[in-house]
Amino acid sequence: MLLTPRTTAARPKALRTPRLAAALIAATTSAALVAASAPSPAAPLGIGDRLFPHLGNPGYDVASYDIDFTYHGDNRKPLDAVTTIDAVVTAPLERVNLDFAHGKVRSVEVNDEATRFESTGEDLVLTPSAPVGPGERLRITVRHTSDPVSAKDAQGGWVRTGDGLVMANQADAAHLVFPCNDHPSDKAAFTFRVTAPKGLTAVANGLPIGRTRHIGGATTWTYRTHHPMATELAQVAIGRSTVLHREGPNGLPVRDVVPTKDRKVLERWLRRTPGQIEWMEQKVGRYPFETYGVLVAQARTGFELETQTLSLFERDLFTRPEYPEWYVDSIMVHELAHQWFGDSVSPRSWSDLWLNEGHATWYEALFAEEKAKRPLKDRMREAYRRSDTWRAAGGPPASPKGPAPGKKISIFRPVVYDGSALVLYALRQEIGHRAFDRLERQWVALYRDGNATTADFVRLASQNAARDLGGFFDAWLYGTKTPPMPGHPDWRTAAPEGK
Repeated sequence: MLLTPRTTAARPKALRTPRLAAALIAATTSAALVAASAPSPAAPLGIGDRLFPHLGNPGYDVASYDIDFTYHGDNRKPLDAVTTIDAVVTAPLERVNLDFAHGKVRSVEVNDEATRFESTGEDLVLTPSAPVGPGERLRITVRHTSDPVSAKDAQGGWVRTGDGLVMANQADAAHLVFPCNDHPSDKAAFTFRVTAPKGLTAVANGLPIGRTRHIGGATTWTYRTHHPMATELAQVAIGRSTVLHREGPNGLPVRDVVPTKDRKVLERWLRRTPGQIEWMEQKVGRYPFETYGVLVAQARTGFELETQTLSLFERDLFTRPEYPEWYVDSIMVHELAHQWFGDSVSPRSWSDLWLNEGHATWYEALFAEEKAKRPLKDRMREAYRRSDTWRAAGGPPASPKGPAPGKKISIFRPVVYDGSALVLYALRQEIGHRAFDRLERQWVALYRDGNATTADFVRLASQNAARDLGGFFDAWLYGTKTPPMPGHPDWRTAAPEGK
């Protein structure tokens, strides 16, 4: 994710954008035992994420989602939906909690049997006819509505556009759209079936596997992912759109989805994507998914978003004349880099967010240096100057402060963008370019399609440096003050603003 507003000089002041974590096992087991031993009252649960303690649910591991949306042509009215979840039970449960908070539930079945359900907090709590135990399979079918009109205290989920809808589920808004285990540590396969009226086009993550035309003109599009995906990266877009196809490196299918009326004006930007993918592959290795593309929305979201295989962009990024060409290119690369860092290699907890945004910002800045002669060193020196202010406001990179009340996306602060790219710059200064480049390639290869933690990155970096880097990372990732920059003893930080 990359936040607005933007400037034309440097990055803006307010910047955008294995299974369950070992650190969460104790919390998961404890919560599962509570769920199994206390049949009433139903209560919202979570897996103990430090930043979002009630996000996710214990006791099961989702294998796949099959989600059917029916859009009736009015983006102010609820969609009809059926969400089917296939999961494996990992701990004894008398109840099964799902995250779901913004729609009407009509019925629920567990393993083809009608099941009692109730809502509490932001959870949908199911009570099967008999308890379930480890190793058992669950098929949960929820018939519900999906409301595109946001609640007053909600951020994200459906975004209404000038001609339809798109999704923006980061960080914890997928459960405002469909029932799920809404935490990035539980990745799963997805199938989307989207029915929309004549004249509209529907797209989703992954590749198309079918299209059915109905009497009356409506069409159902079906898409399926080839790799596991976190719920926060799901994307469904419905509108008066044109889907453009081109070829990327190694025959990769590249598809862009744009408002039909803007097809010509956007082409000058879209045709750059294959070259940007090739550049990223030269840095870190083969693109990790089955397709890629740019989704341009007629909406003011305040951010761009790395939804898996189809990154979401505001139309204004490409059409406002004050944004220089190098800047737009680098923002496109930021979201592209996330396909490796954040999408393929996903965080096990939201405290590991710096691994996503720090890396995406790093490659954004490196691309601007190599392609537009915008020196990385200058950007990092400015980031160093401001780093203590960012840490005071948002916490250290790997121990960020929690979100502000009612503002879940406020975890996306400058410290996780340039403040975390600064950590990577310091690491490259410390271990050398060759070891750093090797580390980056190994990281995305070793944890591809999975989850990883800050501790995993520290361990792999130490292996590449052939020495323990624990002390280095403790200071850079968890210190309230920014350590001295290796190789630049003259760099200075400014006093935190207001002090």
